[in-house]
Amino acid sequence: MAIKDFGKLGGPEKAAIMMFAMGDEYAAKVFDMLEDDEIRELSQAMATLGSVEARVVERLFVDFASQMSAGGTVVGTLQATQRLLLKAMSPEQVEMIMQDISGPSGRTVWEKLGNVSDSVLANYLKNEYPQTVAVCLSRIKADQAARVLTLLPESLSRDVVVRMLKMETVSREVLDDVEQTLRTEFMATLSRTQRRDPHENMAEILNNLDRANLNRLMTTIEEMAPEGAEKVKSLMFTFEDLMKLTPQDIQAVLREVDKDALGIALKGATEDQRRMFFQAMSERAVKLLQEEISSMGPVRIRDVYDAQGRIVNTTKDLINRGVIEIADDDEGSEMIE
Repeated sequence: MAIKDFGKLGGPEKAAIMMFAMGDEYAAKVFDMLEDDEIRELSQAMATLGSVEARVVERLFVDFASQMSAGGTVVGTLQATQRLLLKAMSPEQVEMIMQDISGPSGRTVWEKLGNVSDSVLANYLKNEYPQTVAVCLSRIKADQAARVLTLLPESLSRDVVVRMLKMETVSREVLDDVEQTLRTEFMATLSRTQRRDPHENMAEILNNLDRANLNRLMTTIEEMAPEGAEKVKSLMFTFEDLMKLTPQDIQAVLREVDKDALGIALKGATEDQRRMFFQAMSERAVKLLQEEISSMGPVRIRDVYDAQGRIVNTTKDLINRGVIEIADDDEGSEMIE
């Protein structure tokens, strides 16, 4: 039985009629821009549509044109844009363009720099003209600029600080030149060099899981990909790895760690792990912490793992900032008297 009543058509049925009416060539192009779940829903509607009277089809297109002319909008997304670009450019070109549009977490070059490691940024800037470095540091967040300054060669950092003090309004032309240089020479190179090893990516993911899920997933990895599991383990940083730190490094961790987390974390720690922290503290601080641990009573395991995770995250942040350094187990770590 033919469809005669336009008013009873739902969205999927209207879309199905339009797909049939526009012909195979254009319908194929539309399908190419849809997500899998949208394709399934539309295909179902098309397969069960049946016969449609000509006046219903005509009414549908008139209604569509009317809505568009009355202020209907076209919705664009990153995914749709990327699909269209891939039809005209190489994947490498598209990747560069999409990185420039969206970035790791920010949209502008300066926002993207906020997601770049301080050491990586400093390593790049140390080879640039002091004025360029001054412009860059004046545009990024103050805390990041401070950290990068400490990593630059002393002579360069002195010159840069003076130039920043004397800097007034930066012309749009100069700013455009600096942004273009960063975009083409630094960010583009960074996006290519930062294609991460899957083992590194998995190690970081597992580092951010609670202990129960970590153990469950690691067991799965060990069963399904034992060689990969060993590599992931070697790349992970856990609470147990804090034992590799020196007393001075532990003191640096203690200065920044959430004090509420420390007692709970050590409540579920081994004696060796507790001793490691105690040795980096004053006698009075140790006594107070021991009394806190003794008086807190039973603590849920997940709370202990959460507290230990917060200490690990603080430690990783210090490592990334170059404040402390994790010792290697391999050759080369021995001391020479």
